[in-house]
Amino acid sequence: MSIPTSVPRPQTGADALQWLINGNVRYVESLTQTEQKMQKRPELLSEQNPFAIILGCSDARVPVEIVFDQGLGDLFVIRVAGNVVAPSQIGSVEFAVEKFGTCLVVVLGHSHCGAVTACVEAVMNPEQKYLPNLRSIVDRIRPSVYNLHEMATASGADINVEALISQSVRANVRLSVSQLKHGSRLLEDMNRAGKLLIVGAEYDLETGKVEMLET
Repeated sequence: MSIPTSVPRPQTGADALQWLINGNVRYVESLTQTEQKMQKRPELLSEQNPFAIILGCSDARVPVEIVFDQGLGDLFVIRVAGNVVAPSQIGSVEFAVEKFGTCLVVVLGHSHCGAVTACVEAVMNPEQKYLPNLRSIVDRIRPSVYNLHEMATASGADINVEALISQSVRANVRLSVSQLKHGSRLLEDMNRAGKLLIVGAEYDLETGKVEMLET
């Protein structure tokens, strides 16, 4: 179930992360209580108090509040194809941190990511053309894919495309985490001071489980 209004929200990034992990366990075990999701709507007319910020992919198969079994007002969600970091995403995170005092940021990638797949295809087939705005997303993912592709090529073995995509999904999450940690003075200072936890995670489309990644 989502966080009851009578229970104080988590006060540290580690506590907030545990709330999300517990919520995902409930989701995977089908113990969610969907009917409670709308109960807080009248209370949120004038304010919100999200305990975590999620920078996730726009993929329709990864509805963040459902994946973590949270309700209205619990999460500040930023969604963009490939969970990439650009100035607008950094600004959105800064806004939530300053406005709401949110102490946890999770970059949430997922298996079989279409944006990462497009980037892998672009790296393997440089002749491939993309619309300019889509290319801007592919180009932000490219550093995560390029090194992995180069290592696979240097090995001399045939490239396993599915494995390359899977590895690139995680590399892309780690890149976004690093960009959030070092792309803003506010976020960097708070992270170093232990006031803001920034972590990466991957959602498995097949099992529904969210795995926290080492960064």
